[in-house]
Amino acid sequence: MSIAKRLASQTAIYGVSSILGRVLTFLLVRVYTGRFAAAEYGIVTGLYAYVSFLNVLFTYGMETTYFRFANRPGTDRRELYDRVMTLLLISSVLLTILLALLARPLMSLLSLPPGHERYAIWIAAILGLDAVAAIPFARLRLENKARKFAGIRLANIGLNIGLNLFFIVLCPDVLAGKYLPALQPLVARVYDPTVGVGYVFISNLAASAFTLLLLGKELLDFRPRLSLEPLRPLLKYAYPIMLMGLAGMVNETLDRILLPRWLPEGFYPGQSNLAAVGVYGACYKLSILMSLVIQAFRYAAEPFFFAQSTEQNSPRTFALVLKWFTLCCAMLFVGVSVNVDLVAQIFLGRAEYRQGLSVVPVLLLANLFLGVYWNLSVWFKLTDKTYYGTYLGFVGAILTIALNFLLIPVLGYMGSALATLACYFMMAALCWWLGERHYPVPYPVARLLSWLAVAVAVVAVSWWVPVAEGWARYGFHALLTLGFVGLVAAVEGRRLRTI
Repeated sequence: MSIAKRLASQTAIYGVSSILGRVLTFLLVRVYTGRFAAAEYGIVTGLYAYVSFLNVLFTYGMETTYFRFANRPGTDRRELYDRVMTLLLISSVLLTILLALLARPLMSLLSLPPGHERYAIWIAAILGLDAVAAIPFARLRLENKARKFAGIRLANIGLNIGLNLFFIVLCPDVLAGKYLPALQPLVARVYDPTVGVGYVFISNLAASAFTLLLLGKELLDFRPRLSLEPLRPLLKYAYPIMLMGLAGMVNETLDRILLPRWLPEGFYPGQSNLAAVGVYGACYKLSILMSLVIQAFRYAAEPFFFAQSTEQNSPRTFALVLKWFTLCCAMLFVGVSVNVDLVAQIFLGRAEYRQGLSVVPVLLLANLFLGVYWNLSVWFKLTDKTYYGTYLGFVGAILTIALNFLLIPVLGYMGSALATLACYFMMAALCWWLGERHYPVPYPVARLLSWLAVAVAVVAVSWWVPVAEGWARYGFHALLTLGFVGLVAAVEGRRLRTI
């Protein structure tokens, strides 16, 4: 239990920057959906979908590679850090310049209205700055400097939120004379109303630049080393992870790219395809509550798994970690899905965004299986068989594309949500099946599937049992949620105390 407690402690600290920080950022959805029409927010949703792909290219698997090689016996961690940082710095500069030069054709490829080329330049700079910061952040995780990691992440998020509120809320309101009229001359000099949703990217860019300043000690603490021979094993290990990451981005974000292209015009009456992307993107944000938990866990667990792999009882530890991870995510799945109406009233501004709420439980469950897959994938990372992750990712990508092609014209964005769920479930199942043959771990599969079946049943009851709107409905949903949490605590809490 001391091992589990240490992992839980690290997860909690990383959670300050990941869960709490991302939740604060998530609150901006209320601002965006209140200030921008669905078609405008669709631009942000579509562009950030492409950013997810490009971010994988900019870092090309070097974070996981750094962790793996740093934990090998006899590795000079200082030299490794110097080599990886040098490689990533050079590639980031070159890729940023290339994207900036291709701004105009890229915007045409995305079918965005003319005049948005500057968005591509800002995004290129954001990607470059974030890629340079990736290895210093990985070094902080490797050295168990979770508090510094969390502090810098929170500073980034705080600045990003502050600038969004300044440019999207304060400046327009001051110019409109709603309050603080004395500030109008100053606001008029720093704020351009024609930029519109572009301030979302400007705020992100400023926060990324500020992050590099806070990582100054780590950035200055490396010496350029650029000899090709020592880099070969690093790149050999990294490129399957990069391909796996690209395939993962297909599964995670391609639906928001394919939706406006494969959705028949007029599928949703009175709504353009770009507006449908905005609605789907806003509802997808509600499901990201699950991925926030996964990300916080991942920050702590990735170095933990590599360090724990040499222990004799590591398979039992991995099984215990997956069990409690899945149970916690199941409770979150029930909590958000059952109370999605209330959650939407809090986080979604305009009523037009709430017509897509039916996709939220599907996407939450999909993200849960993604977290399970990430836990199960430890076997091919520890056995240096990362190419299996590439195979699984590409199988998932093929399934994602095929199901989106078949389902979007028939079911709209619900088709995209179902495709995501099918993809992640299949990847988790295949990863477990392969892991049993290459790195057996005593996962309690039947027990976890039973709990997930109960969770799905509770959510189905909340959606299909008619209850009048108002406090009666909220009370019924709260009882369902507390009932499931209480059942898990009663059954599994006893087993935890025994362990």
